Order: sequence, then structure tokens, then C-alpha cells
Amino acid sequence: MPGCAIIQSLRTAYPNAFSDDPCDAPRRFHRSMPGYARTPLVESPELARRTGTGRVLVKNEQHRLGLPSFKILGSSWGIHRTLCERLGLDPAISFEELRHAVGPLRDHVLTCATDGNHGRAVAHMAGLLDMRARIYVPNEVSMARSAAIEGEGAQVVRVYASYDDAVRYVAVQAERDPHAILVSDTAWPGYETVPRRVIDGYSTIFHEVDEQLAEMGLDPMDTPDLVIVPAGVGAFAAAVGLHFGSRAATRIATVEPDTADCVHRSLAAGVRTTVQGPHRSIMAGLNCGETSVVAWPILRGTVDAAITVDDHGVREAMRVFAGCGIESGESGAASLAGALLVSADREFREGLGLTQDSTILLLNTEGASDPASYRSIVGDLSAANG
Repeated sequence: MPGCAIIQSLRTAYPNAFSDDPCDAPRRFHRSMPGYARTPLVESPELARRTGTGRVLVKNEQHRLGLPSFKILGSSWGIHRTLCERLGLDPAISFEELRHAVGPLRDHVLTCATDGNHGRAVAHMAGLLDMRARIYVPNEVSMARSAAIEGEGAQVVRVYASYDDAVRYVAVQAERDPHAILVSDTAWPGYETVPRRVIDGYSTIFHEVDEQLAEMGLDPMDTPDLVIVPAGVGAFAAAVGLHFGSRAATRIATVEPDTADCVHRSLAAGVRTTVQGPHRSIMAGLNCGETSVVAWPILRGTVDAAITVDDHGVREAMRVFAGCGIESGESGAASLAGALLVSADREFREGLGLTQDSTILLLNTEGASDPASYRSIVGDLSAANG
């Protein structure tokens, strides 16, 4: 059932834990990539009215570096650091310098398992570097999402299993193939460095948010009061925790499907907990049953609340977002679905300190990454673009 659990956060925040990169290094690299631009931080009076708060701000990742999702930030940094290490290059080099240097690895293939956006981002990055990509998708991934990955020039292999099983399968395949370079956004014992680089890559979003808050005349250290972030394996939520977790004024809440709530159950139990599948929510990017081992200690130390939502609530949130001029896919709209659920419950509002003066930051992690599905729920794609 949809709901919320207030978690007693340890608030240890794990600032920059087991990362040897300067905190602004990912953004310096992203700025060197073709087409880099900040995504909008949108203020919505309508969403503030619906949530009974002072302000609702939406970091809108419906378009990022040519893709309909934020995932390219984590994937590109994870790939950049991995290739630099293989080639003995200084990770401070630019994208163009990397592209010229990667020749000795052009017979290699970038690979991962995905439920959509991460794999498309890996394939896109491979195309930019003139490398090959082989992307494995679980059985539940729609043909539209699979076709979008193929459209980036990747070979797509459908695995007739769940996302979590596909992750394990690809790990075995990559170990057997000396030309495979595995770029996963989830971690397991023995495979932790690349997923941590992916988490670091997402930090670009929050450096942008701080700049944009300051430009709005707000103090980034005191704003927002609550950040609501969709959580699959927990990598992006961990990036939120690393950035906001040490700030006493800010609470963090994760949102997941009520049928794939591995982060929620893990936080409630205090230990990583697996949610058995099949996971068939329309929130395709969040259909994960196992929390990343790298993300887990960060989540445990920084998250204040874990929210679960159902598909009905997400469909409604997509339509509400569209009415505010924001295009949001099923996984991205989970943040708003969670905000609407929490704001309607007095106990949860009080537990998170929400008042009529509070500021909520919603992270819309994707646009219409499956256009056919979006149209069936919201209607014309142009509706959310003015």
C-alpha cells in the first residue's frame, strides 16, 4: 500500500566518502561536453497550492545533454573516469581530449544492464566517443525504450529475467569478455568503484541547484526544507544525501513503487533488504528489488523519510505536472506523487516539519522517455511544453 515511513536518520552524511575526486570535478567535465547547459529550476505556485506549502521548486531534467533524462550525468562521468584509468590519463582532461585519446580502446564495448535511461545514456556516450555499446534489458522493458537505446547505435540484448537478475547476468558476461567495459549504476561486493563514480556524476545537478537558488535570492544552505527524490537502486538518492545530508535545515525523502520498495524496506529494517519480483510498476526506472551496496550506507545516514506510491498516483502526478508545463515520465513523476501523498497527511507533515511556509524541491528525473506511454496517460506531448 502507498504510504510513508519516517526514518530515524543517523545524519552521518558520509561527505565525499571513498571518493578521491574534487567535488567540482564532474561538473568541470560536463561543462566540456557538447551541448552542456543547466536544466531549469522551475517554481510552481500551483504545486505549492496543492501541497499546502510556501514554495515548490522543480529541478526539471526532462532534457539533459540531448537525452530525456538526468542519467547521462552519472554515466558520462563513470565512463570518463573508467577510460582515464585504463589509459593512464589525468581525469582532469576535457571531453574532447578524452575523445581523441580513446583510440586504443575502440575495439572494446561499453556494457550494462538497464531498465531504460541508464543504458540509453551509456549507449549515447559510446556514440559520442566512437565506441561500441552492448546494452542488456530485462523482459519488462518496453519496445519503445529498447528501440530508443538501439537508436543510439547500441546492440540491445533482451534478457528474459528481472532487472536485478539482468544485472547479475551482465556482470558474468563482462567478466568473461576481455573487451567488455562494464558501466553499471548499481554496485555489489567487489564492484563498487564505477557505481560510486556514477553517483559522483550526479553532483552536477545539485551544484546547479545551489547556483539557481542563490540567483532567486535564497540561501542554498537554508533552502529547501524538503527534497523528494525517486529511488531505484538508490544511486541518485545517495547523490542527494551527499549534497544535502549534512544540512540541518533540509530533510530528504525517497519515493519508490509500492511493489519495488527496496530502499523503503531497507531503511525501515536498518539492513539491506531484497524485494522479490516480478516488479511491474509503470515506473520502469524504479523497478528494482535490491539497493546498491555503495548507495546503502549513504542512504542510511541521510534519508529522513521513505515514501511508496502506486501507479494510479503516478499517472495523476504526470497529468498535474503537465498542467504546470512540465513533461515528466512515470519515474520522474514519482517525486510529485510522493509530495502529494505526504502533504495530505497531518502526521507525515508534522514528522517532516512541513508548514505553509516550507519550500519543497522535487527532482523530475525524466521527460517522456517512452512517448507512447506518456501519450496514453497525459495526451499530446506538446501539452507539457507550453
